[in-house]
Amino acid sequence: MGTASLVHTFCGLYLLRSEPGAVLANPGFASELPARLIAAGAAGPPVRIGRLDVLPHHPTGFAAVADELASATPDLALRLHSEALAIGRSGRAWATEISCRGIREEVEARALVDASGDAACVASLGGEVEVSDPSILQRPALVCALGGVENGALEERGRLEVAHAIATGVRTGDLSRAALAATFRRSGRPGEAFVTIDLDAPRGGSYDPLDPECLTALELEARALATALVGFLRGRIAGLSRAFIAAWPTRLGIRESRRALGEYRLEAADLLTGAAFPDAIARATWPMEMRERAARMRLRFPETERPAEIPLRSLAVRGLAGVFVAGRCLSASHEAQASIRVMGTCLATGEAAGIAAALTAESGAAVRADSVVAARERIAARARDALPGARP
Repeated sequence: MGTASLVHTFCGLYLLRSEPGAVLANPGFASELPARLIAAGAAGPPVRIGRLDVLPHHPTGFAAVADELASATPDLALRLHSEALAIGRSGRAWATEISCRGIREEVEARALVDASGDAACVASLGGEVEVSDPSILQRPALVCALGGVENGALEERGRLEVAHAIATGVRTGDLSRAALAATFRRSGRPGEAFVTIDLDAPRGGSYDPLDPECLTALELEARALATALVGFLRGRIAGLSRAFIAAWPTRLGIRESRRALGEYRLEAADLLTGAAFPDAIARATWPMEMRERAARMRLRFPETERPAEIPLRSLAVRGLAGVFVAGRCLSASHEAQASIRVMGTCLATGEAAGIAAALTAESGAAVRADSVVAARERIAARARDALPGARP
């Protein structure tokens, strides 16, 4: 999402605090990556929005840092431009058939991590999954990059002028009502900004994030809407008179789809009360961000500022030994998923799932959460030593 979908803000990296001052919530990779992004100039300092701290970043800079990390990781075989076609048992291993441009390859593994966002691996293996009713699924978004934006055009006053112009355009019929779901944010680079448009179901249908016809229709409608919106604003906002769409995302920003059922299902009550678990491997610090309708976002904050913990059992897929999930498709209810799906939390659960899979592959047995945490601490210590300007 942070590269292919141009999602340009990390949420969930920091503790929820009333007082200002961003404090990282999770050790390990969820602390290492922000430091690397800032050191590379791919991210600025954290920004305070109400009670929340976020980290703005640039997707192209994020991709460059990710490339560097992948290239520097020993024994990592990267397969871009590839897709898993089939997964099944092969003796004591999992056999995965992948394809790139019609060329097929089989990879065997003793453990798997499903970080697809859609629990695609789990579903292919016949594991237990769930999908919320289409009427309440968190709505997706299109994020595109704008060029030709004059300095100051999207400062606070400028954004108010843009919002007023859009509302007027909808009222006069020059813009569709869907344009009201658009927000603008400077990218941090000269002349560039990002436009985010929350989307509802495609015309004449319901929203299904797993249906290719629905996704195709949504993407076509979203690009047409963004094109019309930018054209409309060029003639009405002086600072956008030369604006143009500089880049489309590779894919829509999907917030919720299919989720795996794990050994424990994280619930809304866990997030609201700051639940603690004996097998905790990460902290969830973002409020439940409900986007069940386009342009109608609701935040449900926890009862205290104590972060909720995420247990290893929510990453371990029920009935599929050696298969783990990470990111937005881990085992959680619809409401709880609205908190844990953000990128900062995904970094923490992704690292934990990767370590759990590695330990499982090494030992051939179920792993304990304390082993995962201990391994993360060792990895984090090595990463700190490797970071520019690292201190003991």
